[in-house]
Amino acid sequence: MAQTPTVRTAGKSGPAEWRNWAGNVRARPTRVVTPASVGELQEAVRRASEEGLRVKAVGTGHSFTAAAATDGVLVRPQALAGIKEVDRAAGTVTVAAGTVLKDLNLALAAQGLSLTNMGDIMEQTVSGATSTGTHGTGRESASIAAQIRALELVTADGRLLHCSDKENREVFAAARLGIGALGIVTSLTFAVEPLFFLTAREEPMGFDRVTAEFDEHVAENEHFEFYWFPHTGNCNTKRNNRSQGPAAPPGPVSAWIEDELLSNGVFQAVNSIGRAVPAAIPGIAKVASRALSARTYTDIPYKVFTSPRRVRFVEMEYALPRENAMAALRELKATVERSGLRISFPVEVRTAPADDITLSTASGRETAYIAVHMYRGTPYRAYFTAAERIFTEYGGRPHWGKVHTRDAEYLAGVYPRFGEFAALRDRLDPDRLFGNDYLRRVLGA
Repeated sequence: MAQTPTVRTAGKSGPAEWRNWAGNVRARPTRVVTPASVGELQEAVRRASEEGLRVKAVGTGHSFTAAAATDGVLVRPQALAGIKEVDRAAGTVTVAAGTVLKDLNLALAAQGLSLTNMGDIMEQTVSGATSTGTHGTGRESASIAAQIRALELVTADGRLLHCSDKENREVFAAARLGIGALGIVTSLTFAVEPLFFLTAREEPMGFDRVTAEFDEHVAENEHFEFYWFPHTGNCNTKRNNRSQGPAAPPGPVSAWIEDELLSNGVFQAVNSIGRAVPAAIPGIAKVASRALSARTYTDIPYKVFTSPRRVRFVEMEYALPRENAMAALRELKATVERSGLRISFPVEVRTAPADDITLSTASGRETAYIAVHMYRGTPYRAYFTAAERIFTEYGGRPHWGKVHTRDAEYLAGVYPRFGEFAALRDRLDPDRLFGNDYLRRVLGA
């Protein structure tokens, strides 16, 4: 018989208000449950259903949307963590849903293994990252969710479904990126490969050049991305390609200057000044972007793909057909230049190949992502509204875990398989046990 999971109930001694990483989403659940086993999670789901309470699982709160917010039962999966199995013959690793990406990467590296691709942060849980569509950049290698080979899911009736391309295939196609709408993921099996080296080359480049040569850079590099600094014509590019090694990471002083002092310490100070004195932002941006210098280093994948992110912000990101991305970015630049907007955060551009996940932002099409950010506590709606108008005109799909205003009617028009996902949701969760206001908006009733 399953043990009772750790529970905290709302009230004077109950769970405090939950906030996401950026602080823009808040919720006050009736109770918080931290199951130590899959059986405890199943029992928590059944009990919530009997009491008429909705259930949502939340990882580390790095999403900027209310995808995980609930006034019912909030499930914290952090006790369901760790590697369950490494199958070297199959080239897979099975990991519990609450495992943090940093811990997974460290454990894989210790065994001489690696994920093929990563996003740029490691603080998310594996289930949270995949359920919202976290991605990096890649010519052939896709999002973290696209690297899933099997998963287990607790459904609204408390069953545990085993899903892969051989078992419950329809569920597998959708639940790799399920936005928490189909059930609660308990474990994930990822494709892995022998540990390899990446050489990263970072280089400043003018906006006109990088946008004109965008397709060429994508074609010539395994992983290409760039950042444009608003109020300037300056960009910083990054190319990551496999190499024979050996590891040649940045020196400790250089790494501290680039990744801690400039990317976090000075950047924090610059954004604080910009928040207090918006008129200073264009001048600061021009000086800061001109201070960029080229550097090249080689290391194992997660050390190249990821970087510390301690300056908190709010973000919107849209996935565009790759052929439309540079036109949209040029229009965004023109909009910023003729407006009174003051933008202290760079705009990030990445790519992904087409994949076959039902509601993946790259589902069925070659994709480029454009992400806009604003420092936490700075008014962002005018900027995001202007950017979203441009992105939607070019057929953009909003990132499921980042700020946007789109609804089910719009999303059904940009996702050819939207109806397929909705029908599966009706079958697995007809009473919307896993629903919330965000899912009602983006998926419909």
